[in-house]
Amino acid sequence: MPVLVASDLDRTLIYSAAALALTMPDARAPRLLCVEVHESRPLSYMTETAAQLLTDLGDAAVFVPTTTRTRKQYQRINLPGPAPKYAICANGGHLMVDGVSDLDWHASVTARLAQECAPLDEVREHLLTTADPEWVRKHRVAEDLFAYLVVERELLPEEWVKELAVWAENRGWTVSLQGRKIYAVPKPLTKSAAMREVARRTGADLTLAAGDSLLDADLLLAADRGWRPGHGELADAEWTAPAITALPERGVLAGERIVREFLKATR
Repeated sequence: MPVLVASDLDRTLIYSAAALALTMPDARAPRLLCVEVHESRPLSYMTETAAQLLTDLGDAAVFVPTTTRTRKQYQRINLPGPAPKYAICANGGHLMVDGVSDLDWHASVTARLAQECAPLDEVREHLLTTADPEWVRKHRVAEDLFAYLVVERELLPEEWVKELAVWAENRGWTVSLQGRKIYAVPKPLTKSAAMREVARRTGADLTLAAGDSLLDADLLLAADRGWRPGHGELADAEWTAPAITALPERGVLAGERIVREFLKATR
């Protein structure tokens, strides 16, 4: 029976230059492999060791990249190892099969959202009217499913984020702050639902997962075993659960440790 490995990408497996957390002396820093280029510039990295481990994992398990990124943003990433047959994009809104969105899955997700939570337009309007242009750099809608802001983190009022979270909660939405992005995501839009669907299709009897943010909590809880790095929203909240391992490593070395743990558990 196959093992299914569903892993968040940004700040879990892959890291921007700002998120690498290279705290060791320069001469002892790990060699890095660039896995994403955007507008002709290198954007995301993993260690060369993690890249080799991920290649081995792709041969040993059903590896499913699982991300809040849009399909277009996901397709910029060039991960080492065999091309994954399945990928989860837009926080579960798109289930990719051989690089193409499964239309039936997407239709079932959008039908659920229409029934269970406030419409995207209402949330978007609230963000536009309450967020201060002084600290907002961009307003974005992703795949007509959820909204996010790109902000100047040091200028962002904590109180505003808390108020937004309460406002969203009452409308069936969740708020997550990740780096310079604030996401507002409908509660029924989950990575876990898409992971369960891939497990059903592949007949996987063991599911493994990793993630660093609030939007990964449902994925970790749905898996048989999960790991979270020593940084990110979940670490800041000291979030844990019985089958979850909280790793001490932070930054790109946490990514390497996570792939190592996946491989160990698979074998």
